[in-house]
Formats: sequence, C-alpha cells, structure tokens
Amino acid sequence: MTPNRSNRLARDAMAFVLAGGRGSRLMELTDRRAKPGVYFGGKTRIIDFALSNALNSGIRRIGVATQYKAHSLIRHLTRGWSFMRAERNESFDILPASQRVSEDAWYRGTADAVFQNIDIVESYAPRYIVVLAGDHIYKMDYEVMLQQHVDSGADVTLGCLEVPRMEATGFGVMHVDEKDVIHTFIEKPADPPGIPGNPDMALASMGIYVFNTDYLFELLKADAANPSSSHDFGKDLIPYVVKNGKAVAHRFSTSCVRSEYEAEAYWRDVGTVDAYFEANIDLTAVTPALDIYDTEWPIWTYSELAAPCKFVHDNEGRRGMAISSLVSGGCIVSGSALKRSLLFTGVRVHSYSSIEDAVILPHVTIGAGSKLSRVVIDRGVSIPDGLVVGEDPEIDAARFRRTEKGICLITQEMIDKLV
Repeated sequence: MTPNRSNRLARDAMAFVLAGGRGSRLMELTDRRAKPGVYFGGKTRIIDFALSNALNSGIRRIGVATQYKAHSLIRHLTRGWSFMRAERNESFDILPASQRVSEDAWYRGTADAVFQNIDIVESYAPRYIVVLAGDHIYKMDYEVMLQQHVDSGADVTLGCLEVPRMEATGFGVMHVDEKDVIHTFIEKPADPPGIPGNPDMALASMGIYVFNTDYLFELLKADAANPSSSHDFGKDLIPYVVKNGKAVAHRFSTSCVRSEYEAEAYWRDVGTVDAYFEANIDLTAVTPALDIYDTEWPIWTYSELAAPCKFVHDNEGRRGMAISSLVSGGCIVSGSALKRSLLFTGVRVHSYSSIEDAVILPHVTIGAGSKLSRVVIDRGVSIPDGLVVGEDPEIDAARFRRTEKGICLITQEMIDKLV
C-alpha cells in the first residue's frame, strides 16, 4: 500500500511501546540486553521497527517502557532517538521501571507499565493511545489503523495477522463476525476459531492496540485496583473489553507498508535463535521478503560513526570478497570469503577464512583460517585462528549453543572455555 501522508489522526496520538521483555528463547543473546534491544538486519535493533513505524505514520509522541536488563536498549534509544523536539510538539520518553507508584512495585504486567505512567501520558493530552510491542519485525502505517478505530466507534482496535488456523495456537486468537467485531478473545487456544468465510485461517493478535485515551485510563485504574488481575493487556484488559464493550479487529494486510519489491505482508517474531537467524539471513536474498532499502518508509536507528567497509587482498586463496551478503561500516574483510552473511559494524575477518550463512554482531574479530557456517556470533567475540564450526554437530553442540535446526550461537564465554 502507499503510506498515508495526511497523518490527521496520528498527530493526536501517542505511541506507547512495551519494551521490557527478556525474550528468554533467544538464549544468550538476551543475557545482557532485552529482546527489543537485540541487533537485527546489519545495523538496526529490533525495537527500531516499531519506533520507525510510529514516526513514519506521523506519530510525534512516543514513550518506551523498559525493564529487563535495559542499559543496552536505553543507550541505543538515547543515542538514536533523541532528535524529537519539544518546540515542534514532539516528545520521546524512556520510561524505565522505577517504582513510581509503590516502593515494591516494578512493572507487574504490560497494562501496569502504562498505568504507572498515566501522569506522563496525561501531560501530553493525546486523544488516542497506540500500544505497541517492541519486539517484532514489520512495516505498518498506524494511521490506517487509527482511522478504522475512529470510523468503527470501537472501544479498542486490535492489530491482527491472518495465519493458518492450526499455526495460531501460540497466539491470542480473535473470534470475529463478518464486520470483524470481536466476540471472543482466546489466549493460545488448542483449537483456534476460523475466520468467517475463510475457516482455514485465524486472526492472531499482533500485540498492537488502539484506545481512546480517556477510556484506556478508566480501564487501567479499574485493573490496578483489582487484586486478582495479572495486569496484562492480553490476559485481562482485552478480554474485559470484548465482553463489556466493543472490540474490533484490524487486519495487518490493510495497513502493511510494502515497496514494489515486497510480495507479502511481512511480519516476524524473531523470538527464537532459529527464527532470528532465518529472518536475518533472508535479507541476503536478491529480492528479500522485507525491503529494508525502502526510502519511502525508512527504518530509523542509531548509526555508529564508522569508516566505509573494506575488502583487501586479491591473491588466489586469499581474496577479500562477499557474495549475497550485507556488510556494515567499519568492517574489514581481509583475504576471506563471505557468502549469505550479515556483518554488523566494526567486524574484522582475517585472511584465509570462510564464512557462510553467518549473522555476526558488532565488533567481532574472526581469526585467520576460520571456517564458520550457520552461526550467530554475539557482539565483541574474538574467534580464535582456525576455528571450525558447522561441520561436526556433536563437537558444535559440546562447545556452543546449538539449536534444533543446527544453528550455533557463539558467545565470548563459550570461546573462553575452549582455551
């Protein structure tokens, strides 16, 4: 679709991004950082997609709630997202869990994260609140969703994906009528309800909600006073609105932003090491499913100051080259070959190495003569000379975190144990 440039409703909205989750299925990648702060796509972080969608949609009030191991994420946000200007009626607030309501209360759930910051949200007086999960990869024009919310007279509008019915068992699933009014909202059902007229598909929640601000505040205050609540949007607030108000589903296919090169409505939860690896490697295709080169809908981020990437040596067996790969600034590929790989900022690959199907995070050094395939290497790791990964599953599993699909996650602590 063509992005909506009128931004009539977006200027009256505030985006509240929930970015406190650990993402434990990413294993050691989230030992030092929250899932929204994990690197993705060669130079961005996962959270940059939700934030860029808000900015590109015309929303100029943004708050980000953080909690789990937030330093890396907060540092990224302060460096990359501090360009909002109060004199232009813009704001960007980082909202760490800081016991603002009670001395013993961190954020107890997604709804509580918004409740604890009601006074900050109120100070900006937005008419609408767009609640966003900060840990998914997609491009979406929230103005389209806001317009549907207003036109339908909904109390809450839920962003949803159309997925094969039996693949929806891990989502919150909506049972809707022909007008997409939600009659039931079920968390992780064993037998998901189908879509009217398309029973083999189901509507799965994206974790995106649009509320009128006044209505949301009433819900949050009532929820905070309920001792039996888990203070979660999906478990508590949304089922309440479905039962007692009007909840409407918004289909992602109607607001997904696609360039001329994107055939599908792209959305990914990169919540496992395998899914994270696959989504990154997919970007190396000639025509990837996600177009990160789309200048009409840019993905904003913090870009480190770095020299251009460099490829050196041109001798047989020692040639710096890359095929179907993304290589960021500050990288030096010295007499080695890359294939279907992503190198984030400042990676050094020394001579006579072979790198294939690799996701290499910033400031990694790869020693001479290494042979690495199907790997994810965490930030700052020093790979010793001659290391071989991807040829012997048993050896790989004994040394590194090896997934069911044969991807090896490598951290510095794992390398240190090899010595």
